[in-house]
Amino acid sequence: MTEVMPNFADEGDFSDAKEGLVAAYEGAPILDAEGNEVWDPSRYAFVDGEPPETVNPSLWRQTRLLRIAGLFEVCEGIYQLRGFDLSNMHVIEGEEGIIVVDPLITTETAAAAIAHYREHRGDRPVIGLIYTHSHIDHFGGAKGLFPNGVPDDLPVLAPVGFTQEAVGENIFCGIAMARRAAYMYAAALEPAPEGQMGAGLGLTTSTGSISLIRPNDEVSETGEERTLAGIRMQFQLTADSEAPANMSIFFPDHQALCVADIAVHGLHNLMTPRGALVRDGHAWAAYLGEALDLFGDETRVMFAGHHWPIRGGERVRERLALQRDLYTYLHDQTVRMINLGYTGSEIAEELDLPEALASEWSCRDYYGSVSHNVKAIYQRYMGWFDGNPAHLWQHPPTEAGKRYVELAGGPEALIEKAEAALDAGDLRWAAEISSHLVFADPANVEARDLEARALEQLGYGAENATWRNFFLMGAHELREGRVGAPVIATPLDMVSALTVEQILGAMALRLDGPRAAGAQVEILWEISDTGEAFMLNLSNGALTHRPARDGVEAPTTLRMDRATLDALIAKTEPVEDLLGSGRITVEGDPMKLGELLSFLDEPDPDFEIVAP
Repeated sequence: MTEVMPNFADEGDFSDAKEGLVAAYEGAPILDAEGNEVWDPSRYAFVDGEPPETVNPSLWRQTRLLRIAGLFEVCEGIYQLRGFDLSNMHVIEGEEGIIVVDPLITTETAAAAIAHYREHRGDRPVIGLIYTHSHIDHFGGAKGLFPNGVPDDLPVLAPVGFTQEAVGENIFCGIAMARRAAYMYAAALEPAPEGQMGAGLGLTTSTGSISLIRPNDEVSETGEERTLAGIRMQFQLTADSEAPANMSIFFPDHQALCVADIAVHGLHNLMTPRGALVRDGHAWAAYLGEALDLFGDETRVMFAGHHWPIRGGERVRERLALQRDLYTYLHDQTVRMINLGYTGSEIAEELDLPEALASEWSCRDYYGSVSHNVKAIYQRYMGWFDGNPAHLWQHPPTEAGKRYVELAGGPEALIEKAEAALDAGDLRWAAEISSHLVFADPANVEARDLEARALEQLGYGAENATWRNFFLMGAHELREGRVGAPVIATPLDMVSALTVEQILGAMALRLDGPRAAGAQVEILWEISDTGEAFMLNLSNGALTHRPARDGVEAPTTLRMDRATLDALIAKTEPVEDLLGSGRITVEGDPMKLGELLSFLDEPDPDFEIVAP
């Protein structure tokens, strides 16, 4: 099938992206307190003119659009700060001050963005904060808005379940997600025609300090309303679409609709390559239809957590309908083909968008892709197993690699076949078979270089920014070695937002069960200032906990206040100092605490991805 492409002569997105500009952001580097650079969009200044051969022309176009940055008037009283991070910050001007919607990823970029706003709109106080959903690029910069401390009476509004989802995603598998995010956002690659070309949703992610101001007001139902600083708001809950806790906001007096991330200028992820829970494409499509019904007739401008606004009631309605049909088509056609017996990988090869969708820039594969979204839908309904019993118990990569090398006739024969595939333009096959040799013999320099060349060419051709980043990061690590994860520490604000039960549950996820299989440990944890008490039990290699009954005793009791528990878990202070200062007291057998801690693994933020 001939690939359908939008019209490159259509410059409408460039006009839309520049409309409403109040003050451009020229891209001066943003630094942290130690002088380290956390954000510098000027590194993308090379993106101009015609695309080189090393960049897909569609991705080149998208990155040019993402470079249009600054303070923009969405409509009277609503302003967008774009280009200060992967995501957008929005400012709603009220009677006594401003409401900030989604304060970016890090405190440094949030502070720079609000300073840019105040330079051109006046020094208005932040009197309200709203999080549209539970992803870190929409809340991590919150404390950067308040250099003199967060006001005690600050209203902080979020969708129901926000705190649990925001913290849980970053705690349970946070190390593994961060390592894979290094690939997804090409942390080790410089922006360049041969390197990183943005992330599709924005240029990249900032690397500063992450914070969290916990919500004190939650929206629990579609149709709820709030008025803050004279600003009326109506809410639509969109849970399990782009995030588990998610909502859209309609501002009736402005005739403006904020759709969070469920309708951006491109196809979004139903399964992010960094790893996350699979999202519900069916619900996503339904929410877009519901937004059209609820707000379509009244809306005159629509804006989102990424990219530029859409203006004009008819255009807004067309875009909502287009995005609704996009996710509906992917979901329904995937399910139809599942019921015809196709597997996820087969559907991903066969399913193409109809021309009416594929020819729209707003449906292109810049962040999500048809291919991996189809596989996400398959996974959501059918799981990892495709039903073929030959695939039920396959060898892991290293053992499979050894057998493939033998089957090919040895390393030299396999390299010869991979080189032939590379020369013939079969890049996927060249990468796959050379990867088998890398896993069979990771020291084979010729195999690593061959796979790197294949991945590099796959990256140069990718329209999807995150696919490009994965391919090029794989090539980089094959040649240069591992780069780890850019951010691995658990921020204290995140730990403080967990319940004690969640902290103990996260501890259990670090237990090395085989080593601890013969151990018996029982410890009573008492949190002095909250009155909470939990019994922690280690037996049969399983670490469990339960609320402690009044008067219960244990061989070992730990007492501390909640701030000390947070410092212990976030590792902001050494455990020896906490014990030595008396902030943690131990009654009973102190050796049991050491025994328990000895069984806890330290996660590896630098694990291998492209080699064993």
